[in-house]
Amino acid sequence: MIGDVLVSSIICENLAIEFPNAQIDYLIYDTTYPVLLNNHSNYNIIHFTSKQRDSKIELLKFTAKIRKEKYDIVIDSYSKLESWIITGFSGAKTRISFDKKYINAIYTHVVERHNKPKTNLGLTIEQRLELLKPLGILTPKVLKPTLVVSENEKQQAITLLEKHNIDKSIPLAMISLLGSSESKTYPLEYMAQIIDEIIAYKPINLLFNYIPNQINEAKKIYELCKPETQKHIYFDVIGKSLRDFIGLMNVCDFIIGNDGGAINMAKALNKPAFTIFSPVIDKLGWNSFEDGINYISVHLKDYKPNLFENLSIKDIKIKNEQLYLELDPKLFKPLLMHFLKHNA
Repeated sequence: MIGDVLVSSIICENLAIEFPNAQIDYLIYDTTYPVLLNNHSNYNIIHFTSKQRDSKIELLKFTAKIRKEKYDIVIDSYSKLESWIITGFSGAKTRISFDKKYINAIYTHVVERHNKPKTNLGLTIEQRLELLKPLGILTPKVLKPTLVVSENEKQQAITLLEKHNIDKSIPLAMISLLGSSESKTYPLEYMAQIIDEIIAYKPINLLFNYIPNQINEAKKIYELCKPETQKHIYFDVIGKSLRDFIGLMNVCDFIIGNDGGAINMAKALNKPAFTIFSPVIDKLGWNSFEDGINYISVHLKDYKPNLFENLSIKDIKIKNEQLYLELDPKLFKPLLMHFLKHNA
């Protein structure tokens, strides 16, 4: 959801440029608000809570509240059940979303999703920008999400590094240790091998990105690393909140690891990223800004496309764990070394 919220924020930014006198409201899950904390001066935030999501009565109350606002335009970039209901009952004269045959009737304009990127922005960003075309915005000016870190947050991150005696004169990297789910997490043994390779290339300092309920998996990866590697890992230096992570990521030089919110936030901070995609994810959607130097991603399909022949999405989900084991770190070691050469 963090990636979705960041990417869709560029819709609001472009609307603010094209229609400077308009009231622009951005409806998001309240848990994702921290990623927009300092950078939504051009638009307002409306919070959608878990209570409203889980209760039909609360959802209908919320929908009625939206209808009272009398919006002229609603852009539905989420296109799921909750947003269908909110959009359908919004009363807006112009309702824009993606083409889904079974729900198109509630919209006045639908945009077909293309399945091959036309630029290095990545499909997800390109598709979001397509939603602006019915409003006459054919050349959007904002193409990349941004994160704004306050001076206080910057200082807090620096203070935390100093507290743990981390030498900032040598490179500092963030490791996106685990995915948002087990199916999106690179095998732990392989991740440990990658971390060993990083330190073997050049002794740098490493921070692990994990949340408290992932600490056992994080410890397992740490224990699988070589003793020499462990000396460079500051395991306990983690943020207590999403904003803390953003502050820490801001003082890092680059990020390596699993696709997910951490990678998307790093890119919004203009940090180089080496991303590992799960077999079940189509990397064309989220390998944004790929340039072969600062932004590089790998997927099993890059190396063994034959394993995906005649497999449906459902088949890939069933075989995901087995397929992920096929993505041996040795396959993309040259690419990882190339990334480190330019960014470490």
